[in-house]
Amino acid sequence: MYLVLFAAVASVAVALPQYPTPAPDPSPSYGVPSSRGAGQVQEVVPILRDERVQEDDGRYSVDVETANGIVASESGSPEGPEGAVVKAGQYAYTAPDGSLIEVKFTADENGFQAEGDHLPVAPEFPHPIPQFVLDQIAFAAEEDALAAAETRDSSPPQLYQRPQ
Repeated sequence: MYLVLFAAVASVAVALPQYPTPAPDPSPSYGVPSSRGAGQVQEVVPILRDERVQEDDGRYSVDVETANGIVASESGSPEGPEGAVVKAGQYAYTAPDGSLIEVKFTADENGFQAEGDHLPVAPEFPHPIPQFVLDQIAFAAEEDALAAAETRDSSPPQLYQRPQ
């Protein structure tokens, strides 16, 4: 019995990782741990402006600006159907490639609608349909008509026999 218990404890001790624990950095580091790896710290970005207003009737507004150029503002009120909050706002930041990204948005009973010069835009409708698409549509219609004609011309299968 003691031999089995000793073997179990010994196997757990051998299975534990034998990595040295890094010593803590004596200098204070202000920041949040990075997801890039252990020991790396991301820079903390100061908040320059953070103004929030909450009214008793449900209206609100938020204005935030950070030291790295992020600016966001939003306001909303419960004017939507069944008291849903309707909101509008905008935000801006600098993309990794250095370009300024500005987005204006509304969110209401029609969903979230964003506007910005960098966002893709669908072509105006009706837009011209390429000829190869029209050819494929015509070919599919011909196949459907041919299959319908073959089904009409063939006699139905005799699944049941007449009673005798």
